[in-house]
Amino acid sequence: MEKKVKGETIFQGKIITVEKDKVLCENNIIATREVVRHNGGVGVLALVENKVILVRQFRYPYNEDTLEIPAGKLEKGEDPLSCGIRELEEETGYRTKSLTRFATIYPTPGYCDEVLHLYEATDFTLVEDPLASDEDEFIDVVYMDLDTAHKKVVEQEIRDSKTVIAINHAYIRYLEEKLKKTQ
Repeated sequence: MEKKVKGETIFQGKIITVEKDKVLCENNIIATREVVRHNGGVGVLALVENKVILVRQFRYPYNEDTLEIPAGKLEKGEDPLSCGIRELEEETGYRTKSLTRFATIYPTPGYCDEVLHLYEATDFTLVEDPLASDEDEFIDVVYMDLDTAHKKVVEQEIRDSKTVIAINHAYIRYLEEKLKKTQ
């Protein structure tokens, strides 16, 4: 196990903090670790009539539009479940009172402490008065049948990690249910 011996904050932003630490390794060597600190986030898998609800939005770091499950960052101290309920409504217009967690993941453990909580919505309704999305978010809601979504994952057209996991989760469950019906 590594032990921090010295640390400094080299950047403090709105979404992330970057720290540069010196650590003592198991072999008594001092090494440098650069860590991105992030409050974490939530993603929500929602299916309507075997169609996955995705959002298309421009992602600046990749300079392209991505297809993703509805998701967002946790505010400091925010409960992941509350965040998931809020994000589903803000990004898609669907309101739910409950979500079921199916995974908690570390998207980039080599340099970031972000934790993503993945939920599935099972009882939700489209509302006329949804919560407003963030002022700098421009989102298109896309309904994609599960087979097509899974094919896009396999063909690497959908590359967002939380979305790949969510679609594979839904697809495996779909195949399991299909298998049960044939037995």
